[in-house]
Amino acid sequence: MKFFNPKPALLLGICLVTGLMAFGQSKKVDFWLTNPDKSVLFAQQPALALQKPASSGATPVIGINAKQKFQEIDGFGFTLTGGSAQHLMGMSKIARTALLKELFSTAGNGIGIAYLRVSIGASDLNEKVFSYDDLPQGQTDPDMKHFNLGPDRNDVIPILKEILAFNPKLKILGSPWSPPVWMKDNGDTRGGSLKPEWYDAYARYFVRYIQDMQKEGIRIDAITVQNEPLHPGNNPSLLMLAKDQAVFVKNHLGPAFEKAKINTKIIVYDHNADKPEYPITILDDPEAKRYVNGSAFHL
Repeated sequence: MKFFNPKPALLLGICLVTGLMAFGQSKKVDFWLTNPDKSVLFAQQPALALQKPASSGATPVIGINAKQKFQEIDGFGFTLTGGSAQHLMGMSKIARTALLKELFSTAGNGIGIAYLRVSIGASDLNEKVFSYDDLPQGQTDPDMKHFNLGPDRNDVIPILKEILAFNPKLKILGSPWSPPVWMKDNGDTRGGSLKPEWYDAYARYFVRYIQDMQKEGIRIDAITVQNEPLHPGNNPSLLMLAKDQAVFVKNHLGPAFEKAKINTKIIVYDHNADKPEYPITILDDPEAKRYVNGSAFHL
């Protein structure tokens, strides 16, 4: 996924617009500055005083219509990969705390990252491939009796707990790269498709993930059904066509969340922006649509 890197002028502009929106409450704008030559790195600047112009034609006017609302933004952020979490755990506690404070704290000069993506099980950026229900060949576990967050307890979960200490309001999105191999038609971590007879079991897998993370004090705000469902070449990965994702959501995942009283959002697609027909196919199905909160795109 690509992330937009705003230029300093734009950052300043955003701060100024924010200040203008609150003009009725405050006549000063706080802002932070980063220069391209790195002479200033996200440093707070003296507050700017806002004054009403002497005449309406003296300066440009920005009109804010508070009654007109568009899609809300939950936050801006990035991905915490298993590999990144592993490296963070390898740092000294002092250095790690300083870094996480700078990234996630909303106090002082903290950047205040508000949204974070994590993988459900391993991604292709983990040291080793794993799921939360790996079994010897030939065995199955439809009731999730062997489900265990396992490897994530060594790095991802401790790091998330440290981050949440700085920003308890952080929202977290989970995305799977592959279900356990015993659920797949090729019996491999790479590629293959989810067997229809294991749709219910995989829905329970999601439920257990959300419930077990909640027991760790980590609330999952949203999940995507499958990372890059049209790219089965990564390790791990899964091919999941739109028609199959629609069936999985409407007949298995959505009802499983409903039964377990889980309010975690369900996001479909989670792949490149050149295939809008994928999420549209799912959203055109009214039974599936009622469980779906949005569509994810990689830009």
